[in-house]
Amino acid sequence: METIIILVFVFGYLAITLEHNIKIDKLIPALVMMALCWALISLGLGSFTQWFDSANHGLIEGYASLGIEDKLNEAGEVIVHGRMHLMEETLLHHLGKTAEILVFLLGAMTIVEIIDYFDGFSTIKNAVKFNSRKKLLWLFSILAFVLSAIIDNLTATIVLISILQKIVKDRDIRIWYAGLIIIAANAGGAWSPIGDVTTTMLWIGDKVTSGKLFLYLFIPSLLCMTVPTFIASLLPPFKGDLELKASDDKPKNKYSSTMLFLGLGAIVFVPVFKIMTHLPPYVGMMLSLGVVAIFAEVYSNSKFAITEVLTDEHAAHASHSPVHYSLSKIELPSILFFLGILMAVGALESLGILYGFAGSLQDAMPMLGTEFQHEGVSDLVVLLLGAGSAVIDNVPLVAASLGMFSEPLDNELWHFIAYSAGTGGSMLIIGSAAGVVAMGMEKIDFFWYLKKISWLAFVGFIAGAAAFMVTRSLF
Repeated sequence: METIIILVFVFGYLAITLEHNIKIDKLIPALVMMALCWALISLGLGSFTQWFDSANHGLIEGYASLGIEDKLNEAGEVIVHGRMHLMEETLLHHLGKTAEILVFLLGAMTIVEIIDYFDGFSTIKNAVKFNSRKKLLWLFSILAFVLSAIIDNLTATIVLISILQKIVKDRDIRIWYAGLIIIAANAGGAWSPIGDVTTTMLWIGDKVTSGKLFLYLFIPSLLCMTVPTFIASLLPPFKGDLELKASDDKPKNKYSSTMLFLGLGAIVFVPVFKIMTHLPPYVGMMLSLGVVAIFAEVYSNSKFAITEVLTDEHAAHASHSPVHYSLSKIELPSILFFLGILMAVGALESLGILYGFAGSLQDAMPMLGTEFQHEGVSDLVVLLLGAGSAVIDNVPLVAASLGMFSEPLDNELWHFIAYSAGTGGSMLIIGSAAGVVAMGMEKIDFFWYLKKISWLAFVGFIAGAAAFMVTRSLF
């Protein structure tokens, strides 16, 4: 049954990558793949010999001896939970973790759309007084690197591509900039505890501290961004001047600058809220969205639609309410695509397939990284985990590594894993959350990215990894 589930995932993955060839939107195979994987798990529950406990990042002991149903005593009380109960708990766990990401993403996208409603990005657009392709490349790469460390790589990508769409007219050129933004955003997120979900996992799991993360990973991450950007600046798409979008004839909104800084400030507030309250980031994002929405409604002089008295009246309100309008502009297919991909990967994780894959890598690779205190862990294993995060979501791979290794706080291994998992996903467009969002916003073809951008991401990944091997010997 495990083989069939893996085949379903592989064929679903191929259908996603061949979206433009088979003329089927990528969200459809993602949703079908997710549903089939979990259905097959449920049908073949009695045939599995192991189960991965996602909450504790390890395999459940004695799983093979468990029955399908719960074991009860004479009084009808549950003594031992059965496999069905474990599956339901695990499914709920993955749905909860996926929902956290999706709700966070919905909040970030809505704030960006509200800013756009007030023409807020015209402030940055008007600040770009030059049309040099090379200068614009460096500007967006540096912005992506810095912003992703502050507001996370996913949100930074949304914000910057939204700005890019207001500036660059030619889509064929714009997707080149989007490709380099993905690389820079993932590099920037690696050295910040709130910049990428995988570094956040390691930070919350008491594997790394903020200070050491910056010390070990800032220079490697910087190289991971600057090397591809420098090479790209020498390529034909970034030579000469750029045709910028003409200014709109509509009068400038007097609240555009206010809403831009309010919206970006609200997003920046999210990690601060998390540190203060220890609540998941989506809670802070909902608070930020609520505050931005209040100002948006006040500034637009629109009334809140408490109830739908008349359909026409409500429809008229929706066209004038910045919040309703912004919600209608959100790319829901991208949200559903995330749901399908993350839940399907959760199915593979639950069966211990990813855990076993990472373990077999460790056993198969020769001893290369003798600097590591943990015997049996080589640099090549960690690099392959990074490469694997481009193919499979980096979150379960990092989760598997948390259960595999027992190094102490701030051991070099954890920092190398944070770098590899955070930046390795740039090598494929569906290998990171930033890439998936960019793919949806700009309709970037998987194979175009593979041919044009992947090799740049690989060069940056190797340059940063080499820099890490040097810096870890200095500290």
